[in-house]
Parts: sequence; structure tokens; C-alpha cells
Amino acid sequence: MTKIKGLVTGIGSLPHKDAGSALDLVFEYCPQIPFWPQLPKRDVREGMIAQFSENLPCLQVSGQGLFLNPEDKEKKLEVFYEHIIANDAGYFAVSADFALGLHAFYQRLKKTNLKDIEFIKLHLTGPFSFAAGIKDEKGVALLHDPVFMQAILKGLGMKALWQINLFREFGKKMILFLDEPYLGCFGSAYTPINREDVVSALSDLAKDIKSDDVLLGVHCCGNTDWSIFTDVPAVDIINFDAFSYLDKLLLYADNLSAFFKRQGILCWGIAPTTEFSGKETPDSLVKTLISGIDILSQKGLDKKLLLENLLISPACGLGTLDVSKSYAIFKLLSETSLLLKKAY
Repeated sequence: MTKIKGLVTGIGSLPHKDAGSALDLVFEYCPQIPFWPQLPKRDVREGMIAQFSENLPCLQVSGQGLFLNPEDKEKKLEVFYEHIIANDAGYFAVSADFALGLHAFYQRLKKTNLKDIEFIKLHLTGPFSFAAGIKDEKGVALLHDPVFMQAILKGLGMKALWQINLFREFGKKMILFLDEPYLGCFGSAYTPINREDVVSALSDLAKDIKSDDVLLGVHCCGNTDWSIFTDVPAVDIINFDAFSYLDKLLLYADNLSAFFKRQGILCWGIAPTTEFSGKETPDSLVKTLISGIDILSQKGLDKKLLLENLLISPACGLGTLDVSKSYAIFKLLSETSLLLKKAY
């Protein structure tokens, strides 16, 4: 595997309204794992759920956001599944109206010397966060509607394939993150879903995505049962908020041991986002990271493997912050990466 120790990438959203400026940040601070930026401040269609809603049955976007229109439901589902059966990934394309950063990223890559790029990072809102964010006419989340939940799984899988097919022309390995902030509340009364359903759904979705040139990651910026991700064999990367929840992840050392034995990678969200003060230093972030690695190694994990299979990122997306803070966070991460590589 490519040596990835300490490489920097992003989660997805940035606070910019201009795609070119957002990409300037990405290529300056994440030159080895650049990612396409979501720009939620640019347009309501760039919200993390609306962005992937095009041509999913009965979903419409207005100036107020995304909503369900159940009119002609059966007909819309029939048309939808015709494209699923035909494996028509192009039908599920994400247009520039919904993801200007994606299309600008593609054009930037065409004009960029790719020799230093190790991976191209893509992303997709995960099925549970997607379905939990949309309610039916009775006010019930689609998460609890088996017909729509199945359609969402299939539709999101096709949107992942469309991205992979689009960026495959650059001949680079790709990383695709499923963003699942909703699962940060897993196990509480507010997330009435069971563990088996989560593992099963993510496993099914992964079957549509995995290939030799694609690593599958899962991002969750809250506290969760981390074994739901280690138990999905196709998950290669787990991205977690190491700034706020490192102590919680450390409780899953046994699960992580099995994860690393199959070449798993941890992406440490070591730089705070909403809590960012500007007082953080590369030394303090490396100290936190190494303290976590030391605890895991004391619990039987191989320290060398932990250091080698390690990426760093912000704790979460930066779409709600201001632009100057996003630059400061990525500058901090870049300096942390250099220190980490030098010291270890």
C-alpha cells in the first residue's frame, strides 16, 4: 500500500461561495489527497442531503430546502428502478447546480500535474443521515419507510459509482467517504435503529462501490458504536473526531485490532472545527494523536502499523465557519503533518 502516514485530507464542506477559491485551499493544503468541496453557503442545493437528491424518487428541492413529493409515487419508483436495473450511473449524475465544487475539481485536475497526488477523495452522504433528514407527509423520517430506504440505498450507490467513473480517467486511486453524522447519536433514544440494520445496509451499499482502485471510508463526527464500522468488511478507513472523542474510540481496541489486521486505516479528525480557537499548535495535536496511539499499542495494537496507516483531517466539515478560519485549520493540519512525519 502507498505510504500514507500523516497525509492530510478534508471531510467535504468548505465555507467558500466561490469554487475556485475553495480549490485553491484544497490543492495548497491537501496536495496528496485533494477532495472536491461542498459549498453549502453558495446554494441550498449544496446542502449535504439535497446535494445527492437528483433523480431519487419523489424528492424535490425548493428555495426552502429538500422535501418529499409523494404524488405519482409508484410511477416515479418504477422509472427509478428501470435505471437501477440498467445500471445507468449517468442518470444519477450530480450536476453542477448541486455540486459546483465537484465539477470545478474535475476541471482543475485536468489542468494539474498529478504526479504528487496519492489519492483523489470523493464523498457521499451516507444512507442513514440522508434518510433521517427527510420526512414524509406525516412528519416521519424516511429512515422508517422500508420502500424509500431501499431506494435511497440503491440511488446513493449509483451516485457513488457515477463519481468513481468520472474520476477514474485520472488513473489515481480514489477514496470515497460515506458521511454519517446521524450515526453519532447511535444507541440513544433519538436514533431508533438497530445495529444489525446499520451493518447490513452499509455492507450492501459497499458492494456497489468497492473496487481495486477505490478505498471506502466512513466519517462520523460524533460518538458512536465504532464496531458498526469495523464489522463492515468493505470499510477501509474510519474517520473520527479525535479532538473530542478520542477517549471513546479507545474503548474499541479489540475491534480496531481486527480492523488493522485487514489493512484498515484511521483518519484522525485531530483539528477542531467549531471549537477551533487559533491557539492550537502542531505540537499539541501530535501530542494528542501519539497519546491515543500509545494507549492502543498498550492494548495490543501494533504501534508501527498505527503510525503507517494514519491520515489526518479536520474533525468535521467546515461549511458553517468563516473562510479565514478554514485556512487556519488547514494550515495547522499541514504543519502537523510535517511534524508527524519528521518526528515519527
